[in-house]
Amino acid sequence: MNGRMDQLAPMLFSPYRVFSAEEWAGFRADTPLTLSASELESIRSMNDPVDLDEVARIYLSLSRLLSAHVEASQVLFEQRQQFLSGNGVGHKTPFVIGIAGSVAVGKSTTARLLQLLLGRWPTSPKVALVTTDGFLFPNAVLEEKGLMRRKGFPESYDVGAILRFLSDIKAGAPSVTAPVYSHFHYDVTEGKRAVVDHPDILIFEGLNVLQVQKMPPDGRAVPFVSDFFDYSIYIDAEESDIHRWYIDRFMRLRETAFQQEDSFFHRYAKISDAEARLTAEDLWSDINAVNLHENILPTRPRADLILKKGPNHLIKQVALRKL
Repeated sequence: MNGRMDQLAPMLFSPYRVFSAEEWAGFRADTPLTLSASELESIRSMNDPVDLDEVARIYLSLSRLLSAHVEASQVLFEQRQQFLSGNGVGHKTPFVIGIAGSVAVGKSTTARLLQLLLGRWPTSPKVALVTTDGFLFPNAVLEEKGLMRRKGFPESYDVGAILRFLSDIKAGAPSVTAPVYSHFHYDVTEGKRAVVDHPDILIFEGLNVLQVQKMPPDGRAVPFVSDFFDYSIYIDAEESDIHRWYIDRFMRLRETAFQQEDSFFHRYAKISDAEARLTAEDLWSDINAVNLHENILPTRPRADLILKKGPNHLIKQVALRKL
């Protein structure tokens, strides 16, 4: 009996309820599919096989859940206004959704997909999407600091700029701007800014958005990026699968974007397949796998929802934090 209880304990005392993809699909209810195959194709990242069946199976239920959270926050806002006898200031602040996970796991596709689905709710909310890539220090700064091979690690980001951006968003400031990143040039685009003007919902996507910082000994307030989130999602998969997806994507990029002379990675289009694969393996083992172990994976338990992918890149399990 004690052995049985020992086996059940992790499930009984887990902060999450875990559902198979099939169970999760049942929570869609009457949420309509408002996305076409061509629209999905236009936002899908390379090597990500998500299709309309996957949208119906996973993302419509997720859209319904997020709708409930956004509506609940609106009700709470109105109740607080009543509590303050109408002395509340301004309008409700944007509902911020953070999306975290490893490279090559499909964060970008998930973020763009949710942006489309959430923006087509009957209330037609204004949904903005910003990634943390733009908040990386420019390559010139990373070179000066000796951090080019630490790109994507926490120290390679201008965390102060991220916090100022999210603080302005949550303060309801108009026309908040964010820097723009070019994956083609592998650098922040100088002088280019994306404008975020009073969204109802902001999706903020990046590798380390759920990470905490070391607390100062003097008790000073240190805000974390996730302090500004109303809901957080972690895209998960077995490391062996992420590793394979990363290598496959690198080899595919050699045949596409890397072929262009202006690409930062054009040099990799000129070497042999064997050399390219060795390069990709080196980038994975020395940079991305280290970042995953040290900084990204440890933040998974902080998420409100974990989408676990199988070897085919499709969601096989959903873990939902209990209330």
